Amino acid sequence: MELHDVWFVLIAVLWTGYFFLEGFDFGVGVLTKLLARDRAEKRVLINTIGPVWDGNEVWLLTAGGATFAAFPEWYATLFSGFYLPLLLILVCLIVRGVAFEYRVKRPEENWQRNWEQAIFWTSLIPAFLWGVAFGNIVRGVKIDGDMEYVGTLWDLLNPYAILGGLVTLTLFTFHGAVFASLKTVGDIRGRARAIALKLGLVTAVLALGFLLWTQADTGNGWSLAAMLVAVVALVGAVAAIKAGREGWSFALSGVTIAAAVAMLFLALFPNVMPSSLDPEWSLTVTNASSSPYTLKIMTWCAAIATPLVLLYQSWTYWVFRKRIGTQHIADAR
Repeated sequence: MELHDVWFVLIAVLWTGYFFLEGFDFGVGVLTKLLARDRAEKRVLINTIGPVWDGNEVWLLTAGGATFAAFPEWYATLFSGFYLPLLLILVCLIVRGVAFEYRVKRPEENWQRNWEQAIFWTSLIPAFLWGVAFGNIVRGVKIDGDMEYVGTLWDLLNPYAILGGLVTLTLFTFHGAVFASLKTVGDIRGRARAIALKLGLVTAVLALGFLLWTQADTGNGWSLAAMLVAVVALVGAVAAIKAGREGWSFALSGVTIAAAVAMLFLALFPNVMPSSLDPEWSLTVTNASSSPYTLKIMTWCAAIATPLVLLYQSWTYWVFRKRIGTQHIADAR
């Protein structure tokens, strides 16, 4: 296996980690409006992800940095062609981080309500737009012979990509509901399980349609195997949450995300960004990659740094592993 193939796999792993971790805290952010009944319950939901949300975003920074270094042509075409949606995602992530920190800086109800609205929308919008972006990457976009995107913003809003956005939105919200049921106690835990069950059924229908569409258009034997794993895991996650096994449900919803991301990358390979104008103009792991020397240095750096990142992030989750409820909230903020 060539180094550019290895880095294609590593970037897929980084996106898997990002969607698994940021997926549930996007979901919890959406649920602050759908699940919480009062200010104390909103505080409970926010506190479930408070110690970890910023660490989860490290995976996005690493995935973006790895793409820039390993596949500069892919990075340039992607960020120039998808400039507006990616800029909107970036703005949402910035506002979202500020909202988490500033919400409790003042006691006024309007102040806190406005930041809560910001948390909801800046969780919902990226959760949808990531699906739209990856749907377009897999489907193919208008790339010319100079490796430049020549389409418009409206070309990105096609039915396949929109369906992909709905899948990531519902899947992340389901993932977040399962996480909320795993991390809370009392009445909010029961309601989180109930909404997770409903969301799981909706997600299953949307995801099955999207994955079948992907398999029919660009799939192969490996992507079919990943699709089957994703479908079985999602069904298992719904069954587990119905049985009250939140830990198993969370693990299986994570497997669903991992298998779905794997399917997209398996369907994409050896392309990294197909051209819908001419297959010969597609960006591939070969023509979009950096030099072998650059990839070699990156591989050594990743081999040293990655275990350290995994260790400290795992420690964070271990330290903040206990459940919380409204009885742990000192006031109504």
